[in-house]
Amino acid sequence: MEEGALSFSIALHFATLIAVVVVYRNKIFSMLRNPFSKLPVYIVIGTIPIAIIGLLFHDLIESLFETGATLGVGFIFTGLILMYAESAGRKNREIEDMKVKDPLIIGTAQAIAMLPAVSRSGMTISGALMLGIERKTAADYAFLLSIPAILAAVAKDLYKVIKTGESSLTAVGTLPVALGMLFAAISGFIAVKAMINLVQKGRLRYFSYYLWGLGALVLLDQLVLHVFF
Repeated sequence: MEEGALSFSIALHFATLIAVVVVYRNKIFSMLRNPFSKLPVYIVIGTIPIAIIGLLFHDLIESLFETGATLGVGFIFTGLILMYAESAGRKNREIEDMKVKDPLIIGTAQAIAMLPAVSRSGMTISGALMLGIERKTAADYAFLLSIPAILAAVAKDLYKVIKTGESSLTAVGTLPVALGMLFAAISGFIAVKAMINLVQKGRLRYFSYYLWGLGALVLLDQLVLHVFF
């Protein structure tokens, strides 16, 4: 895709956001009833890094999505982070044990994941695990942290459409966008459930093997074969 790649990615993320809301609907209702408890406050704090970095480097990130130049490196980098997070110390801290620096660090990991092929959930879960946060808590916080970030990205894209009267999604086409969102929502629901289970069982390293293989193939094509890139 030469045009609309970032907007299409945001549309797919919005669809997976629906899946996250369905899975975590009880926690979300609880946070809405207690907006100043630790979890919602730390979600707000954890959103600060991506808000700042997203505003400062939006054009650069969009250009990387359009060229795909960092795809191979992004896959391999994510695999390395996942592998390290699995082996990094004890993981027994809960939300109540977290300090302000913890959501800021995890939020910075989420901001790094704006780069193509760098997994948002992988980076945020890994960031939490590296800080010693208990596995289920790490997964829950990572997925809940996606809600304001994705909503902000969607709102920004909608504002651009309203302001200019044009959408970069036009280049993609209505049917591909609709189908992409439908399958993203369905697969997103399955993936969230599966990821929570995998995180609890300590099996993130299997994703590392997959990502290293995929990254190597992408790099081979980018540097030598040039079939797709």
